[in-house]
Order: sequence, then structure tokens, then C-alpha cells
Amino acid sequence: MQSNTQEVVLRIPTASDGPALSELVSLCPPLDENSRYCNLLQVSHFADTAVVADLDGELVGAITGYLPPGHPDVLFVWQVAVKEKMRGQRLAKRMIMHILERPQCADVRFIETTVTPDNDASWGMFEGIARSLNAPLEKSVMFEKEKHFAGVHESEMLCRIGPFNINS
Repeated sequence: MQSNTQEVVLRIPTASDGPALSELVSLCPPLDENSRYCNLLQVSHFADTAVVADLDGELVGAITGYLPPGHPDVLFVWQVAVKEKMRGQRLAKRMIMHILERPQCADVRFIETTVTPDNDASWGMFEGIARSLNAPLEKSVMFEKEKHFAGVHESEMLCRIGPFNINS
């Protein structure tokens, strides 16, 4: 596989990235396909805690996230999407670190996200990020299949990494 990591540009998204984000997410099962409007909000209202990976004008990766109200020390990662041709190159890790290094994330000491129990790729990625940050990773049920999803969606496990300090 050819490495494209040198050519990829990581940047803060803009609203014009919304359609490409929707297309990228649709190519990355098992990600939930949000509405196009939701994706527009993620790349506009939450742009400071999101990143897109651009390869010669093509969106090949994206991470959306936000700082939960009242928790400026937590980066909640909403979705991680990487085009198939870019997988295996640690692009997701580079994108996470790109967000964490921004001034808006200066107080972040924890990463949180939810992952279904069977999503081995996501678990592996977040376990690798925890190792890189020399931080513990804790798992617990956040949303239960029956109680929160009326049985139509698998339970979502809270993955919490931290505390960490990327400036040390």
C-alpha cells in the first residue's frame, strides 16, 4: 500500500466541507449517518474541535467532536471517518492529536467517545491513542440497547482516556 501521509493536509473544517463529510461517513460503516444538517453543524459550530484530512482536494478523513458544556477538560469525539484507501496509516491518531494541540483544547485532559462493543477497529484505535498519551482507558456502558435505543441499536460503551497532558 502506498503511503499518502506526507501529502495529507489536516485543517479546521468549514461549512463547505459538510457535503463531503456526509459522503465520507456513508462510506464508513458502521458509522451512523447523521443528517446533512447535523454534519453542517459539526463542521461549522464545532469546527474548532473537528478536523478534516484533505488529499489533493479530496476529503479522506474527518473527526468531529466537541467540548461538552461544563467540561472544558473533555474532548468528546463524535465520529471518526477514514476512507478505506487511507486506513492503516495512523491518520485517525494524527487527526486526534491535531485537535488536541489547538489552543481551544489547552485544558483538555480526557478524551471520551462511545463505541459499540463489536467495533474492534475503533477500540484498537482508541487503545493505541491511550498508549501514545500514556493514559488509562476506561470502559463503561453509556447508552443501553433496550433502555436507550428501544432495542434497535447496539449498546454504546463510553470509552474514557485520561487524564493526560500533551504539553508535558
